[in-house]
Amino acid sequence: MVRRLREERGLSQEDFAALTGHHRTYVGFLERGERSPNIETVERIALALELRASDLLREAGY
Repeated sequence: MVRRLREERGLSQEDFAALTGHHRTYVGFLERGERSPNIETVERIALALELRASDLLREAGY
């Protein structure tokens, strides 16, 4: 879901990682579901995607 939203906004994985303050490989782990983000990371991802964290969580099914 994060990957789809990132790609819809035309962001490369590297650019997205820079916006979130994380390394590109960590973003890849998140996109593949190999890591679960903490609440701070959820907030950073939401901001990078220009969403509210609650909307991001809702999109993810929470």
